[in-house]
Amino acid sequence: MLGKRILLIIGGGIAAYKSCELIRLIRKAGGEVTCVLTKGGAQFVTPMTLAALSENPVHTSLFDLKNEVEMGHIQLSRQADLVVVCPATADLMAKMACGIADDLATTLLLATDKPVLAVPAMNVRMWQHEATVANVATLRARGVTVVDPDEGVMACGEYGPGRLPEPEAVMGAISAALAGEKPLAGRHVLITAGPTHEPIDPVRYIANRSSGRQGFAIAQVAAQAGASVTLIAGPVDLPTPYGVARVNVETAREMAAAVEAALPADIAVMVAAVADWRVADAGAQKIKKDGSGTVPPLALVENPDILAGLCASPCRPRLVVGFAAETQDVIGHAQAKLARKGADWIVGNDVSGDVMGGLRNSVHIVSADGVDSLPDLPKEAVAAALVERIARVFV
Repeated sequence: MLGKRILLIIGGGIAAYKSCELIRLIRKAGGEVTCVLTKGGAQFVTPMTLAALSENPVHTSLFDLKNEVEMGHIQLSRQADLVVVCPATADLMAKMACGIADDLATTLLLATDKPVLAVPAMNVRMWQHEATVANVATLRARGVTVVDPDEGVMACGEYGPGRLPEPEAVMGAISAALAGEKPLAGRHVLITAGPTHEPIDPVRYIANRSSGRQGFAIAQVAAQAGASVTLIAGPVDLPTPYGVARVNVETAREMAAAVEAALPADIAVMVAAVADWRVADAGAQKIKKDGSGTVPPLALVENPDILAGLCASPCRPRLVVGFAAETQDVIGHAQAKLARKGADWIVGNDVSGDVMGGLRNSVHIVSADGVDSLPDLPKEAVAAALVERIARVFV
């Protein structure tokens, strides 16, 4: 994303407000944003807001462009590395499909020779109407990347597909559209992420501080590298990365079953912080204090060893990467885990500080060939470094 130029066309609709956060994310990733605000979009966000966030002039009219005598709209359409339409309304996509150019946005879309990414947002009935279905098929046939909308409650109160994906997911789609080589194209990558929750009774559970961010970051980078990604996620509140198939689980046993069901895979990256133990007999009702001061005993039993089971499976992936969150002797414990589990690599993760659940990681990639230590980095950078090493195995 660093140094990439995004031309962001903002259509009309309540979802236009999410474009503000999208601009912030693009700029945070090192990209440059130039905004084109449609007449409908201007009903929901203002040019001043977009200009302040993008630190670039905002274009609203075909005839307001400076140097239009030199065909400024043509230049604007071709100076970007990617044209993003977000939100893409039913009206905008219909005009794109028909080649209509009756304002600045549609003229730019007809004149551009750059890749176009459309992120639809509209009422469920509009999204499912046969005219919209046909228009989307036409755009995709012409090479436009159309992101499927999320499913959920609409601003109008109806429920179904048509919601604009969250800005983080749109960022994933943008990154994927800008990615050059796809070194993991044709590969299936299985990833686990987050904690597991092991019930004590219907209202209490055993858990840990894992946020799932590292596993989700790896899933996003792997998808951008062209892989088909299955992400088995414990109970975390994170948006699903673009292009990733997500399976939600709660307990270690559910995660083990989901891993088995996701096989075969070429690569497995087992990032989840799976609870080692569970309560032998979880209470069917909330365990109550009786006033006697007696603490009820909790008998624990071991959970299934998902990593070891995967390594011993007849469907064992060609490359199995495990994670080891440690508070001391990180490399030593990772080396011992490598030998004990039968994995190809163990990523030793130093959580001695305020790291687990945080935004950064300090890791050591341990294999039979030695130790490759990375400096303290944002989790997205750790993900990129790890996926780059994984890709080398399959060159």
